Amino acid sequence: MTLFTLSGVSYDVPGRRLIEGLDLEIRPGMVTALIGRNGSGKSTLLKLISGQNRPSTGRIAYAGRDLATWSPRELARDLAYLPQVTPPAEGMLVEELVALGRFPWRGALGRFRPEDHAAVDAAIARCHVGHLRDRLVDTLSGGERQRSWIAMMLAQGARTLLLDEPISALDVAHQVEVLDLVHGMCRNEGLSAIVVLHDLNMAARYCDHVVALGSGRLLLDGPIGALMTPEALLNIYGLRMHVAAHEGHAFALPR
Repeated sequence: MTLFTLSGVSYDVPGRRLIEGLDLEIRPGMVTALIGRNGSGKSTLLKLISGQNRPSTGRIAYAGRDLATWSPRELARDLAYLPQVTPPAEGMLVEELVALGRFPWRGALGRFRPEDHAAVDAAIARCHVGHLRDRLVDTLSGGERQRSWIAMMLAQGARTLLLDEPISALDVAHQVEVLDLVHGMCRNEGLSAIVVLHDLNMAARYCDHVVALGSGRLLLDGPIGALMTPEALLNIYGLRMHVAAHEGHAFALPR
């Protein structure tokens, strides 16, 4: 079974086509990197497969079923989307933020049940933010904040995580912390993640598969090793790069 299947998907805004005739299959149970130059359509594609936007043409299926037939609540119970810029969380504690993930299961006025408390506690534990649960979200470091938002996604019960540039504003230590968390959940718990990334070396270290876009078109779809070649990088970024390996991990540097 595929996680997402895109057939002839295009997406238009006034005067411009952002995604062009995309045919793509993404498999479950792995971390897929979504890469490309600025303006290549990465965030647009993530919004399409999350159900935030609908394609102008073509069809998207999630878990073997047309995405358009999923109700918003039903989809939110299975799939979680983290935008590049998270909403304000002023005056909110970490535990309260994570508890928002239970909304698809209980509604706005529904009372918290034992299973809701258990889901929140489990998500907090899995993301290692138990010592932060009584802290205000606005007082956290960037890495702590991202792990708290991911905990909210897990509290939804989501099996698929869509993350738009989750490490773009983090230092190297927190980048490793966040991607190691996502990779571990996919490897050990059978979750699936699609992550928009700009750092090629982080993608090579923590992702299993890569989808590369250029001007809304598919440039590469394959195992992460297919990305780390001078030819592939030149095709995607228009830049000659040197690729080497260290302790079994490939890395790329501009020439």
